[in-house]
Amino acid sequence: VQLVESGGGLVQAGGSLRLSCAASVHTFNTYTMGWFRQAPGKERELVAIISRSGGSTSYADSVKGRFTISRDNAKNTVTLQMNSLKPEDTAVYYCAASDLIWPLSTRNYAYWGQGPQVTVSS
Repeated sequence: VQLVESGGGLVQAGGSLRLSCAASVHTFNTYTMGWFRQAPGKERELVAIISRSGGSTSYADSVKGRFTISRDNAKNTVTLQMNSLKPEDTAVYYCAASDLIWPLSTRNYAYWGQGPQVTVSS
């Protein structure tokens, strides 16, 4: 499985960005997808997770109500819409795929994207 992300960049606080992740795999709907982020000097953390069908999602408390994860199994893509961005959202963001049902740890994900940088200025 190869994951290719796009959409990072620089934005002012209060602004929005949309991250996309395209997967090169024939069985995309058998993978649970997650978005992680890692800020300098911090551990990689799970931001959002979406089930194989897209019917279930979950978010870190820090982004709940501001970020939305979605997927299109026909196009093999997963998206993270980020609104009302804050400087503390600045990090490298990673798309990841897991063949487990509801993986919450980085160690449960076998496939990772390259990680675009998201920078939110105050």
